[in-house]
Amino acid sequence: MDSSMSKNVIGISALFHDSACCLLKDGELVAAAEEERFSRIKHDPSMPKNAFRYCLKEGNLSIDEIDCIAFYENPTKKLSRQLWMAFTDPRLRTWDENFKLSETSRPERMIRKVLGYDGEIKFFDHHQSHAASAFFYSGFQDAAILTVDGVGEWATTSYGFASDSEIKILEEVEFPHSLGLLYSTVTSYLGFEVNDAEYKVMGLAPYGQAKYLSQMQQLISSGPKGQYQLEMKYFDFLRRDRMFSDEFIALFGHPPRVPESDLKQFHHDVARSIQNLLEEILLQKCEYLRSIADSDNLCMAGGVALNCVANGKIARSSSFKRLFIQPAASDAGGALGAAALAHRELEKVHAKPVRMQHTYWGVSYTNSDVQNFLELATIPFEDFRGKNRELIDETARRLSSGQVAGWFQGRMELGPRSLGARSILGDPRGPEMRDRINALVKMRESFRPFAPAVLLEQSKLHFDLDHESPFMLETCNVISNLDLPAVTHVDGSARVQTVSPESHPRFHDLLTAFERLTGCPILLNTSFNLRGEPIVCSPSDAISTFLRSNIDFLVIEDFLIDRNALDKSWILEARERLSLLNKARAPRDGSVSHNIYTFF
Repeated sequence: MDSSMSKNVIGISALFHDSACCLLKDGELVAAAEEERFSRIKHDPSMPKNAFRYCLKEGNLSIDEIDCIAFYENPTKKLSRQLWMAFTDPRLRTWDENFKLSETSRPERMIRKVLGYDGEIKFFDHHQSHAASAFFYSGFQDAAILTVDGVGEWATTSYGFASDSEIKILEEVEFPHSLGLLYSTVTSYLGFEVNDAEYKVMGLAPYGQAKYLSQMQQLISSGPKGQYQLEMKYFDFLRRDRMFSDEFIALFGHPPRVPESDLKQFHHDVARSIQNLLEEILLQKCEYLRSIADSDNLCMAGGVALNCVANGKIARSSSFKRLFIQPAASDAGGALGAAALAHRELEKVHAKPVRMQHTYWGVSYTNSDVQNFLELATIPFEDFRGKNRELIDETARRLSSGQVAGWFQGRMELGPRSLGARSILGDPRGPEMRDRINALVKMRESFRPFAPAVLLEQSKLHFDLDHESPFMLETCNVISNLDLPAVTHVDGSARVQTVSPESHPRFHDLLTAFERLTGCPILLNTSFNLRGEPIVCSPSDAISTFLRSNIDFLVIEDFLIDRNALDKSWILEARERLSLLNKARAPRDGSVSHNIYTFF
């Protein structure tokens, strides 16, 4: 293709967890989605064939119009770490040699076979992709970059600097020393799923005291510059059932918690202790990074960058003046970074930094799509096409009366947060609302907080926040004169989403209408899914979740469905059919244990 023509680049992260695909057309992000939303397998690691098809469709492209596919990590470097692990521990000596050697070609092999692509493929280092996913979407002309996760190829923490679209990695901490693995080890010890439920530890922490901080400090020691080391006698990353050793258990004096068992004060205190330690170390490393990177701007990515409590501390207490965190900070966001790096290499020109203003890069459905589905499923609905004000007012009225809404609007969000496209909404003022949604709708642990969505123009009146927070990626104190028990955590904090009329006009209209009725410009906003399932993607997913939960009504584009209008016997029959369908497509036995971080 002529170099003067625009380039179409696909970015892919896959084969570990949070598989995703994105499309850049002439350097601009056009589409991005995680595979789990289509496959309905949470954290689906497979080659993202459904997300790939979606990106091509959204970009109105055929596969032969793709100039390059960019993969988010370097399989050769990753294999070198896996081989090192195998040769240093006799438990892995039986690992199949052919499998080892085939790993380097696996990503390319699957891109060719599963996606049917025969063009150019570029590979980038895992942390380079993470760094690019933050910087190239931050809008900053220059920035320091901090990437922190479990492990990529070898790197677990990297310190970088970017200027004029060039990213330099200045220093790395290498496996097995890892803040992400440290936090995941404690997550496993507390009986939660690794690579999934670290946020539960963060949510549990305010219920405890940092009584075990001294024990936590024995697990890790700070080294020169940006370095640190885990005390490896407390860890065992190669076991098939857990990540910690017997010495770890002895250090804390309690056996590991059995999943789903009662949470004791000890568990609360351990959660608080590891959260405090993480915040302390991250702040120290941010100050070190500021000393070697000449910028007031900080970009963050990697799974640890989803710890919104630590992010809030960094935003308030570090020497950096401005902070940007990639909203899909986990491996899913690596697809965006790899694509940006590939585009830069293909075009050989510096792309102008453009700040990501929203995360609505996923699939959408027309009113005709929705109507056809509802009529086919014989679901009664109210039709508000051409009556936007009436739909908004009716939704606000129902919410103000204490009803819970499923809210399905426009293009799906990228990343782990529902931000008004695939959300469950409620009145934040009701003292019973949090418990009701936790128990009857989300079917999850009662200690987990819900987030507030607030009109941007009024956010400073209710939250100790002096900047926009569109991605729900940091916490701050609630300072509102309103009583907001459903969205205020036990420590008086909240994970805020600010909503502007530009980012999501209809969601902004709903918040405005709710304020007219109640004087409150805030709604409880949580992800539209049941426990253990991905966020809904399609009208079918939305109806399935609606029927299997106790959501009062569903607003899906311009249609409103009232639970009371549905025949109860029909609901029971539909629930049974949906239950059988979900069992049929659930992952089969042989999937990886959630008690450990998977390295192979």
